[in-house]
Amino acid sequence: MTTIAHPKDLLTMIGEDLGSSAWCEVSQERIDLFADATDDHQWIHVDVERATHGPFGGPIAHGYLTLSLLIPLWTEILVIEEIDMAVNYGLNKVRFPAPVPAGSRVQLSTTLADAEEVTGGGIQATIDAVMRAEGIDKPVCIAQMVHRYYKA
Repeated sequence: MTTIAHPKDLLTMIGEDLGSSAWCEVSQERIDLFADATDDHQWIHVDVERATHGPFGGPIAHGYLTLSLLIPLWTEILVIEEIDMAVNYGLNKVRFPAPVPAGSRVQLSTTLADAEEVTGGGIQATIDAVMRAEGIDKPVCIAQMVHRYYKA
């Protein structure tokens, strides 16, 4: 975990490895709950029996479920002590090079790609994020997250 005092500290940290999260299990139950929440019940995610005979050898997590795990895993990596508000400003790019099999554990690693001052007294941070799953050679998600941090 990286801890900094103020969002402006990010301006001096461009290019730094910010660290990695703990491992997070992507259980079949989590996949099923995500399917219910998003009305995406495609068989490769929720039909365990059929998915066993499908192209991935078992059920896999939705790409957007994998993507949604960025935020909880990110909060384990960076702590800004003097902050009034944080805003998820979006993503510059996202790819899913490999699927996440049900029951896998994933971990997020991050690097601060850029940081700049923005209107309103905030700092915009661009974070290169790579999520890996245990036992899988390729990353399961590569994303560039953009967050804004404000301290009055």
